[in-house]
Amino acid sequence: MNIIISHASEDPIYIQIVNQIRHSILNGEMKAGDSLPSIRQLAKDLQVSVITTKRVYEELEKEKLIDSVVGKGSFVSGANMEFIREQRMKLLEDKMLEVIRESRDLNMSEEDVINHLKLLFEEEQTS
Repeated sequence: MNIIISHASEDPIYIQIVNQIRHSILNGEMKAGDSLPSIRQLAKDLQVSVITTKRVYEELEKEKLIDSVVGKGSFVSGANMEFIREQRMKLLEDKMLEVIRESRDLNMSEEDVINHLKLLFEEEQTS
């Protein structure tokens, strides 16, 4: 797990870590059952406080993305694949909204955007 903390970011450190772990889970880089480092180990690796990493894991547990088992550690949740799929769909929708905003800045019509998307979709299928 490769987590990069930016001290120039407006987001608090714990949010940066949550976002990166969430992204790894939702994109399938981390699979159900994969173990996460212990709270102490993650704090040491990232050179942050244990309180910060504890908060990260609590947030991910609230989102049902990880499960923590006393004495065993924390693992990517496998119990709610539909929830994870829904979260991935939300990420996709956010990206699509970004494309819509950018296309408006370029004065593209809805039809132009759809045609361009279809073209890219066809190119991706042949590669």
